[in-house]
Amino acid sequence: MDYATLIAILDSTLRLATPLLLACLAGLYSERSGVFDIGLEGKMLMAAMTSGAVAYLTGNVWLGCLAGIVASILFSLLHGLASITFRGNQLISGVALNFLASGMTVLIAQALFHQGGRTPALSGEARFNELHLPFEYAVRQVPVIGPLYSDVLSGHSILVYVALLCVPLTWWVLYRTRFGLRLRAVGENPESVDTAGISVIGLRYGAVTITGVLCGLAGAYMATGLQAGFGREMVAGRGYIALAALIFANWKPWSALWATLLFGFLQALALRPDVLQNTLHLSVPGALLDALPYILTVIVLAGVVGKPHPPKAGGQPYVKER
Repeated sequence: MDYATLIAILDSTLRLATPLLLACLAGLYSERSGVFDIGLEGKMLMAAMTSGAVAYLTGNVWLGCLAGIVASILFSLLHGLASITFRGNQLISGVALNFLASGMTVLIAQALFHQGGRTPALSGEARFNELHLPFEYAVRQVPVIGPLYSDVLSGHSILVYVALLCVPLTWWVLYRTRFGLRLRAVGENPESVDTAGISVIGLRYGAVTITGVLCGLAGAYMATGLQAGFGREMVAGRGYIALAALIFANWKPWSALWATLLFGFLQALALRPDVLQNTLHLSVPGALLDALPYILTVIVLAGVVGKPHPPKAGGQPYVKER
């Protein structure tokens, strides 16, 4: 594999890992608070449809992005209502939201645009355009570092950089703020948090709201940044892959970055089957390459790669003692 091919794969890796990273961080907030959220897929799908539709109708990608975030937050609050307020089964609630989003997105898109559950193609101000980092052209000719900076790090939409900035921000919030300390405590021992006079329900609702914001960004990026519009079932299991990456990362933000980049790399590799054939002289079926991220998801969820340590109170509704 030559350096130019590696650069192209790394560029695709960063693009494809962005929705996974945002969804993974979204799940991190929710599950650190003790609310398991298997409904990341549904929130991303709803956000993608809403952002694609609003961006097309208004011609403004920022309004589309905002609409996608609002739609995702509403789904998050619905999950919170079922699992926090009414103390329902969190896994069943998440699966129900996934099914609901799968049907609603196609139904609404078909009713609005009559294109088989898709939105019309986005262009111009209805899409996030590429941003070029400072000194991109000046350093392009520098060996090794130049192409890495100019072709891998530069030239992405703003949501890619937002996703990368969310990693240190999440680390700072979780480990350097009072809110983060309380959030981690409520996922480990909600009784002690309640004894200290802090609202367990309020913290958990705050966490699922943040989850909604990040899933909204992930869905909006897919419809208005990664692709030019919403397509039926376009999330394609990325919510589940993000959950697997979260478990692989052991619920830590920096580890989540590397885990999602690994999954993104496998997705990027599936787009370049010629690389394995030319480098390792292996003829791998395209279908197998496409399935690699999902195979790794199954392996991670089966507990083969390391032993995960989820929050101790995860998945357990809190009942306040009287």
